[in-house]
Amino acid sequence: MINLKDSIEIKTTPKEIFKWFLHFEENFHAWHPDHIDCRWLKGKPFEEGSILYIEEYLHGKPHKMKFLGTKVEPNRKIEYKLLFPISIICPKGSFSIEPKGENCIFTATLSFRFGWIFSRFAKDRVKAIKKHMKEEGENLKRLLGEEKY
Repeated sequence: MINLKDSIEIKTTPKEIFKWFLHFEENFHAWHPDHIDCRWLKGKPFEEGSILYIEEYLHGKPHKMKFLGTKVEPNRKIEYKLLFPISIICPKGSFSIEPKGENCIFTATLSFRFGWIFSRFAKDRVKAIKKHMKEEGENLKRLLGEEKY
């Protein structure tokens, strides 16, 4: 398994980042221009057992995905499992928030099965996913500094 990670330092509190995620449906389109649709199918935003449906462009193609909330530590971490069929390749991911002085470090992580096979034969996809994750981090930093939620 390989993990793709992207971290960014944001001048805000962990509480403010977590609050932004609790309003994920409203914030989803502003987070990245490749985001198409987002809605909760079950439960409340980012609670254990909740199911989130999203559509977004990755490597130029639309993808439909469902996420199951597996572990939530308010103001610290959100862990999730991706549901079938994407779970065959990417079974899980997380968002973590760590305080750093007056700032915090936001980290997005995705885990992929078939580690070396995936990275060798899907180089363009891996590169596109890394780029998308980096842009989401940069956009989150911009949004938390400029917009209210």
